[in-house]
Amino acid sequence: MTERPITDWLPLTQKEVEKRGWDELDVVIISGDAYVDHPAFGTAVIGRILESEGLKVAIVAQPNWKDDLRDFKKFGRPRLFFGVTAGCMDSMVNHYTANKRLRSTDAYTPGGQAGFRPDYATITYTKILKELFPDCPVLIGGIEASLRRVTHYDYWSDKLMPSILVDSGADMLVYGMGEQPLRDIIKNLKKGIPFKQLDFIPQTSFLIDRSEALPKHKKWADVELSSHEKCLEDKLAYAANFKIVEVESNKWEAQRISQHAEDKTIIINPPYKTMTEKEMDQSFDLPYTRMPHPKYKKRGAIPAYDMIKFSVNTHRGCFGGCSFCTISAHQGKFIASRSEESIMKEVEAVTQHPEFKGYISDIGGPSANMYGMKGKDESICAKCTSPSCIHPVICSNLDTNHSDMTQLYRKIDANPKVKKAFVGSGIRYDLLVDDFNKNNEDGNHDEYMEQVITRHVSGRLKVAPEHTADNTLRMMRKPSFKYFHKFKEKYDQISEKHKLKQPLIPYFISSHPGCEEEDMANLAAETKDMGFQLEQVQDFTPTPMTVATVIYYSGVHPYTLRPVYTAKTRDQKQNQHKFFFWYKRENRDWIKNQLNKAKRTDLIEKLLGKEAVQSKPKTENTEGKTLPPWLEKRRNQNQNKTKKR
Repeated sequence: MTERPITDWLPLTQKEVEKRGWDELDVVIISGDAYVDHPAFGTAVIGRILESEGLKVAIVAQPNWKDDLRDFKKFGRPRLFFGVTAGCMDSMVNHYTANKRLRSTDAYTPGGQAGFRPDYATITYTKILKELFPDCPVLIGGIEASLRRVTHYDYWSDKLMPSILVDSGADMLVYGMGEQPLRDIIKNLKKGIPFKQLDFIPQTSFLIDRSEALPKHKKWADVELSSHEKCLEDKLAYAANFKIVEVESNKWEAQRISQHAEDKTIIINPPYKTMTEKEMDQSFDLPYTRMPHPKYKKRGAIPAYDMIKFSVNTHRGCFGGCSFCTISAHQGKFIASRSEESIMKEVEAVTQHPEFKGYISDIGGPSANMYGMKGKDESICAKCTSPSCIHPVICSNLDTNHSDMTQLYRKIDANPKVKKAFVGSGIRYDLLVDDFNKNNEDGNHDEYMEQVITRHVSGRLKVAPEHTADNTLRMMRKPSFKYFHKFKEKYDQISEKHKLKQPLIPYFISSHPGCEEEDMANLAAETKDMGFQLEQVQDFTPTPMTVATVIYYSGVHPYTLRPVYTAKTRDQKQNQHKFFFWYKRENRDWIKNQLNKAKRTDLIEKLLGKEAVQSKPKTENTEGKTLPPWLEKRRNQNQNKTKKR
């Protein structure tokens, strides 16, 4: 294949700018990720949108923030503004594990090397730019900026932080997916409206002096949050703020939010309505090369790119509203889907990749089987304030017909260059269980399942029940585990019918708010009984702007303000984790001791066998030790029974 000219990519160097014949840039984008020119990477999407608006754009990818700052200076001051993003992940999630250990790799860097972006990258980059170019506006965006737009709990520093606008000094923040606000910003800048006067653009946030009145806007009502200072004093105020932010983020006609912090007022304009099919196509059909910039060739592969280079994203958004997830907070709960024509065009583009061997790794989105789904009567959706369309039950107004997806998969299968197209992103299994989702009168769910199982599973199918305990699942906004049993029955029947051996791999979370050790012991026993010997469990990590994180920090649920138990210490977290790995020799005695204390010999037998119940457990000196809450509660109950006798 002929090597592509360097001008097919957006420029990363001054030489590339000169090759395009430019003597000035309109926008310079600073990114914490390496530059991959692919629609799955935000920096590329934003760069291509700016380019499509006729602007001259260059990218500074993973600049060195420790030296003389030459990377930040190399293009000089852009005519309009600097755009700053930490990358596809929050930089702290990118850097640290749930146990706050420094990760040894970075999936968004060539060779997977760590250390090419700073902690709190958006803040660091913006402060540098404001020092070097104080008169040039800085616009921040991406998931790190988006989810830190109000007072938020930062797990890694273990404290509340104000809006990232306060700490960074940026002029404006775009939250959520940035195409719509960005196009409007450019349109108004072209009209000659100064950057500082763009206070009317939806889905943006900015600061004004605390003494100033809010900018006037006829169509927007206002709601004020408790101030940052009040949140520092009162955890309940912080928790109550979250409910307002989540509700307004998921409404079609939201209120404008304001919050005082120090001597400033943060203003968050309401979001745009979900992108239309035409708008989605416009974004995905831009002239991406779909490859990393050639400068990275000698530095090694970029793991995140290798994972998605043969995948096709069909839609954005998720109406699940899970308590631990940030997808709806960033992409929205309403589904934005691409047209079939646009998707098929991208499938064809994937087949043209020089390394393509006939296998598409994923056809999907945040939840693969939400493509094309929306309200039957969208006027009802326009008034809805619920954070989830499927919890605690599936909304009667939600059209969950899977027929369009089934037909799309079949058309992709029919492409002669495609040997197999897999559904690698997770599917919402509860949408396919008749007892939970009654909308299956014509059998479209069964048809979809059969299509996926027989044609689109790469060895095993991943689903995420997340837990087995109903009390924990309610806290997660997930359905009862009994529906996973029902799904597995249907999955096994179809697999047996077609003589397929493709294991079902369930994913679970430990230490989630509302989960106690006994819940993890029951999870281990129930999954073992189903024939699973699970290999990995995700330890809950508090990330900004989720219900679960608010509970973790404040100790209460933001919607009820009632207390919720959460494992917080390292011991509490590790103890929950150990039950999951009941089959490891080093955990057996500990599990036996814990369950004996709780008088749960039934679970000892289920997890470790009858001989473990009969054998004498090793004694453990518990004097002076704080018992876990579930054991303390059990001990108190036993003592009360003894007293009554």
